[in-house]
Amino acid sequence: MIRCIAIDDEPLALQLINEFASRIPFLSLEKTFTNPDDAHQYLQEHDIDLLFLDIQMPDVNGIQFYRSLSKKPQVVFTTAFSEYAVEGFNVDAVDYLLKPFEFDRFLKASYKAKEYLEFLSSQELQMASIFVKVDYQLMKINLKDIELIEGLDDYIRIHIKPRSVLTLMTLKSLQEKLPAQEFVRLHRSYIIPVSKIESFGKNKLRVSGKEIPVGSSYGEVYQQLLKSKGLEP
Repeated sequence: MIRCIAIDDEPLALQLINEFASRIPFLSLEKTFTNPDDAHQYLQEHDIDLLFLDIQMPDVNGIQFYRSLSKKPQVVFTTAFSEYAVEGFNVDAVDYLLKPFEFDRFLKASYKAKEYLEFLSSQELQMASIFVKVDYQLMKINLKDIELIEGLDDYIRIHIKPRSVLTLMTLKSLQEKLPAQEFVRLHRSYIIPVSKIESFGKNKLRVSGKEIPVGSSYGEVYQQLLKSKGLEP
């Protein structure tokens, strides 16, 4: 079931989306909003898969609103102004509905969202774990359990609470198996899980209770990481 909400300053537009959504078995329209501020608060407190979002609203542009979200569900933009189409797709919108739209067009957009969400889900399942050779056998390691990855010449020590495992491979070969958005290499001897970063410093950061220096050749990567966290480089 795809959990979705709709935001539009026109109550009649929301009524139409509600009616269309009720006819699609895999959609669950959780709530509708005429006030973007209320929707923003709701999105911070609830997990939503899909957002039907009007672009041209009195107090806020829908595209700017979407860019401001810290947690971004997939989005289908709805608007009466076709000139926003290119800008909408620049923020990776699933689809763009030009008002007034009929049920068949709404259904097509919903199926596109469903297919894309299913694709993302399959990718997440594939990347949820890795297998490494430990003591002559393959060991499964869940990515969410990794605290730190440390290079030791031809070996790697993968720190997993409450222990660590040693495997014969290089940091480079392991890095190629890891999702780039979740693991970053900031030193020749370390790969760092982004979710486990506790603090940032000028040339160092703290990860899972351990202070890690930023290598001199990784400065640009570190600056990009800081920017992705909304921090000044």
